Amino acid sequence: MRISGIKGQKRNRSKASSSSPGIMPAAPNVLNRRFTVSRPNYAWVSDITHFPTAQGWLYLAVVIDLFSRRVVGWSMSQTNNSALAIAALTMALMNRPSHGLIVHSDRGRQYTSGPYYEFLETHGLTASMSRKGDCWDNAVVESFFASLKTELTSTQVSYTRAEARTAIFEYIETWYNPQRRHSANAYLSPNAFEELRHVI
Repeated sequence: MRISGIKGQKRNRSKASSSSPGIMPAAPNVLNRRFTVSRPNYAWVSDITHFPTAQGWLYLAVVIDLFSRRVVGWSMSQTNNSALAIAALTMALMNRPSHGLIVHSDRGRQYTSGPYYEFLETHGLTASMSRKGDCWDNAVVESFFASLKTELTSTQVSYTRAEARTAIFEYIETWYNPQRRHSANAYLSPNAFEELRHVI
């Protein structure tokens, strides 16, 4: 290049923009790490994680009620987008009252998207989001994902997305919610804790 008189051209560094199409400003941290609540359906926490399969990633979104630590909504997809987050929240709303409910998440693009904000507004839900780069603000969901990935061994989350879906479904619905004892519930399972307190 020097012999031929050619000079390289530097690229301009890309900068994150809060005005990206469909992306909204992050909501304030309304929950503020108040992970112990006195009644059900007051505050839910949500997040998304991923599992490797031979067919590619499988993404899991969950919604957890802080009162009982019960997974009240979940959804899986090979695409990580706002539709996945909305699907998990839709499941949670199917059988749970939502009046005055806080829904806390991180600042991921799935949760700061226009469609997600519109969904919250339509259902009268209050958005709350973690501070930038602070995973402890959503520690309950992070703890659930850690337990899920530790207890769901690699032999269970198998080769195909369908096999992974089945293993995750069984973990949530036949083990975690009905049987797994939780220290926050006086060592009762989420379902047992709610039944004891007559939660509908």
